Amino acid sequence: MEQGPHRIRFGTDGVRGVANESLRPEDALMLGLAGARLFGGPLLVGRDTRISSGMLSAALSAGAASGGASVFDLGVLPTPGVASLAGKFRASTAAVVSASHNPYPDNGIKFLSGEGRKLPDAREKELERFLARESTGRPVGREIGTVEAMPEAAGLYAETVLSHLRPCAEGMKVLLDCAHGAAYEVAPLAFRKLGVKLSVVGNEPTGTNINAGVGSTYVDKLAEKLRTTADRGYDVAFAFDGDADRVLAVDEKGGVIDGDRIIAILARDLKERDTLMNGVVFTVMSNLGLFETMDRLGIQYEVTPVGDRYVAEAMLRREASLGGEQSGHVIHAEYATTGDGLVTGFALLDVMVRSGKPLSELAKVMEVYPQTLINVPVEEPGSAPRIARSGLVKAATADAESRLANKGRILLRPSGTEPVVRVMVEHSDEVVCREVCEEVAAAVSSSVSRSAPEART
Repeated sequence: MEQGPHRIRFGTDGVRGVANESLRPEDALMLGLAGARLFGGPLLVGRDTRISSGMLSAALSAGAASGGASVFDLGVLPTPGVASLAGKFRASTAAVVSASHNPYPDNGIKFLSGEGRKLPDAREKELERFLARESTGRPVGREIGTVEAMPEAAGLYAETVLSHLRPCAEGMKVLLDCAHGAAYEVAPLAFRKLGVKLSVVGNEPTGTNINAGVGSTYVDKLAEKLRTTADRGYDVAFAFDGDADRVLAVDEKGGVIDGDRIIAILARDLKERDTLMNGVVFTVMSNLGLFETMDRLGIQYEVTPVGDRYVAEAMLRREASLGGEQSGHVIHAEYATTGDGLVTGFALLDVMVRSGKPLSELAKVMEVYPQTLINVPVEEPGSAPRIARSGLVKAATADAESRLANKGRILLRPSGTEPVVRVMVEHSDEVVCREVCEEVAAAVSSSVSRSAPEART
């Protein structure tokens, strides 16, 4: 992101940058002011546990109040919690200060609509235009907005979820990993109300330990914990990310249940109960096994580009019940407007209770194809799409597709958030999968080297 508040640009998940460097308090203030001018008020503001989140949320709130909006400071609250309360309190808009699963020096600001949905690209472009209107007069006197703390926000969010979805899970043994993030208070609060036997890790945020070796990004560590002798006996474990809009599960045997398998489990359950409306939505990065499972179950589906916002937009357009991503963003439309780790955890627990089956058995609904993903760095910002379209890469991709035949697939995707080209290959043979992915990644790397500035001088 370029320097200067008027040069702020929205990416695939709001505005992102290194806190106090490429994302500064004055940027947050101008974003708050632009939000007040575009949406009016009231505005809800929530944040995660990063050391910079209090600074940026205070600046954002000050900017919105300077624009005449009344602001309600929700404190530390998951993104889906902010979304839920936005609809509950009929806010004009809401904002979340978080960089999700990124390390603590990073931070971000994303806006949600009054209905608790991520803003479409067109509305974010409007916000960018409002950022340039510094010369516009600001209110004075009684027209200045107010900032009011809402310390009860976490409890309100938990009760909202529980009022719609309350699995009869009393006595089940559950482990939560809150990633030292936004779920650290509300997730244990909500699960304890179910009467489960609860253990919690990752619930001691320091401001600098969010996502540090814990949470959904490191779910394998949690799985290993459940496979050890001392920690056996849990029925299920849930690992949230930093802002708790995604969750991954671990079954009673220590097996990781990713977002694709969670979607498959929930979709089959909804279909069996005749409550699945207008199919399922997932992204091009979903495992080939999910495609095959939906076909086998006779469930319609739509495939979108990577990004939970695109899943949400497609779900809204087709009025679908369920959608999500392999990473654990799961949107259960009956209960939430956005990815919600707490809702997803409750919904999965509910299927376990009603079916009487352990999670490892439920997960057999979907065969997982071996999948290899290699991120190839690019040296020039913005060059990833051009690299992915190069002749060298196209030739390597064509060779790879011939080798995979009809038993797998290959996907090249320039990242929308990082300077990398993602090479993903799936195949029924794990060795072939890895070899093909390495070959195509090598071609991408060679194309990067050929297009480097020093190679063109």
